Amino acid sequence: LCDFFADEQSRPSLCLPAALRSLGYGSGFGQLVVHAVLQAGCHIMESNDLLSFERVQWDLGLLRIAGVDEAGRGPLIGSVVAAAVVFTAEFAAAEIKASLAGLTDSKQISEKKRDEFFDLLQSADSVEIGVGIASAAEIDEINILRATHLAMKRAVEKLPALPDHILVDGRPVPGLPAPSTSIIKGDSRSLSIAAASIIAKVARDRMMYELDQKYPQYGFAAHKGYGTKLHLAALRKHGPISEHRQSFRPVREASAEQFTQMELM
Repeated sequence: LCDFFADEQSRPSLCLPAALRSLGYGSGFGQLVVHAVLQAGCHIMESNDLLSFERVQWDLGLLRIAGVDEAGRGPLIGSVVAAAVVFTAEFAAAEIKASLAGLTDSKQISEKKRDEFFDLLQSADSVEIGVGIASAAEIDEINILRATHLAMKRAVEKLPALPDHILVDGRPVPGLPAPSTSIIKGDSRSLSIAAASIIAKVARDRMMYELDQKYPQYGFAAHKGYGTKLHLAALRKHGPISEHRQSFRPVREASAEQFTQMELM
């Protein structure tokens, strides 16, 4: 595929769309090819360009490209949060080396910088944002993977209008309301997904700060609900609260231990 669509003398973002148009992108074969090329991430993509994946779609005439990512799959408490972010092509191209410089996977930057990017994205007229959540109760009912997919679907549906195409971090996500391409480590390879990772992470962290105000004995502000020694110790001492995910083993064990202690009293 790489050798067919581009030669090393050609600019990848110009060569690929032309080749795909010649095949007929709207056809099933054309869509299959572009999906395979995006997944391969071969030399057609400029590895240091966080808009490579977006540009492929923009150059094909698909203008509203949503990046989608989640935060909170691993914690023992609270909702899983997903975000969808759509940039205008003009804004993204103009700001990627200006106000958006340094925007990448939320886990790779400081909390202060995440907050700055969060505020910037929220205030920009050329950025659309949708946030979706799946509650701890939904996680317990349908499992964390399905709940994550549900939160992602809800995030996309919260956008002002459905996107033409979705770039989603990680593995394929069924049930999204628009065509999608999954990108492994997409939050460090796509600007749109990176932006979604920031929105989801900051939104969920702020939920944890609010929970910490109600239940300071658990230390949620420090560990954000993950299974740290501090959190596990608090679970054993105080027992789970309603926001804990009962389907997660440490929470189940803490619930069982608390029940046993109550029986012995």
